[in-house]
Amino acid sequence: MQATLNDRVLAQSDDIVESGGYAYFPPSATKLEWLEKAPKTDSDNACPHGVQFYDAILDDKRYPRVAWSYERPQPKMQTVGGRFGFWKDVKVG
Repeated sequence: MQATLNDRVLAQSDDIVESGGYAYFPPSATKLEWLEKAPKTDSDNACPHGVQFYDAILDDKRYPRVAWSYERPQPKMQTVGGRFGFWKDVKVG
């Protein structure tokens, strides 16, 4: 499975965990050099799983909050803790 943005592969792996309709990629399969932590919003801070959103930076263009990871997942989300989910302009499939 791949997560692509403008024909660039942000993540690729067969080791996918699906939860809530999203596919979560391991960090080792994610182009972390293209992701930058986004400032946390009040909603992010209220998330019980410690969500951190990321902007993608490709060719000097910023794509805000297209990826996220749960830094402190509670038991029901433990399987996706530390993995990366993608949405918005990112195609996953």
